[in-house]
Amino acid sequence: MANTRKVKNASATSRDTEEQLFLVALGQRVRTLRDRGGITRKSLSLATGVSERHLANLEYGEGNVSVLVLLQVASALQCSLAELIGDVTTSSPEWLMIRSLLENRDEQTLHKVRLAIGKALGAVSAGNAISSRIALIGLRGAGKTTLGQMLAADLEFPFIELSREIEKFAGCTIAEIQDLYGSKAYRRYERRALEEAVQIYPEAVIATPGGLVSDPVNFDLLLSCCTTIWLRAKPEDHMRRVIEQGDFRPMAGAREAMQDLKSILASREGFYSRARYQLDTSQKPLQPTFHDLRCLADDILQLDTAIENAV
Repeated sequence: MANTRKVKNASATSRDTEEQLFLVALGQRVRTLRDRGGITRKSLSLATGVSERHLANLEYGEGNVSVLVLLQVASALQCSLAELIGDVTTSSPEWLMIRSLLENRDEQTLHKVRLAIGKALGAVSAGNAISSRIALIGLRGAGKTTLGQMLAADLEFPFIELSREIEKFAGCTIAEIQDLYGSKAYRRYERRALEEAVQIYPEAVIATPGGLVSDPVNFDLLLSCCTTIWLRAKPEDHMRRVIEQGDFRPMAGAREAMQDLKSILASREGFYSRARYQLDTSQKPLQPTFHDLRCLADDILQLDTAIENAV
């Protein structure tokens, strides 16, 4: 009888452990999807009607969640319930093999693998576009506006800050769009602003919102119509530049804000790396960095001209 109780207790303990591991893995997936979309927990709470405390418990694997809550969260993150939950407890043999092969590989190797997989699936065929529309992508604080305005002035091209165009279409700020209408409406305004910029300007420098890459349709449109340059920067530089722009919110919780920023960068790196070119804006002061960007733009425009002449 005692042995039976021990077996039952052991079984219950094992089940509890499996459930906890499932909840922790599920929470990590929710956090990754939220970071990828650049959505704050507060915004997600407003979009779903689920309290921030409940969402925090979900992300940290504490407590249980109902299917209805998960459906609301999946809808707000613009993903299917299957993508949200996935298979967080087991993995296929093929996935385990791929993960072991890529473990501890350098970023250059991982970038090549991402491109190879994307091409095999038809996901990055547009990523090789060459155009006189030069689109700068990257997280806020990478230097898109500052360097973009300098480049546009030097090339005598129009400068388009897509965030401002989105606000013109919506008639309110981006924060108000998100709070009042939600992320789906914001993506529609974003697409409309991008489509109009592409239709009007055959030559331009476009500074894009940091989260545009999270929307497959909008990002594929950008890749197919513009030459994309990823402006990279260290997290510390992103934070410093945002504060210099007058946004002091990160100072309220610097440690947590920095961790959030690093998480967003990590979750979007695979998207940003689809850009045709990359430029590190943390390596040098502003003027030498602009010089590198200007030289890169010259190469792009020469290649675009050569392609047009060949056609």
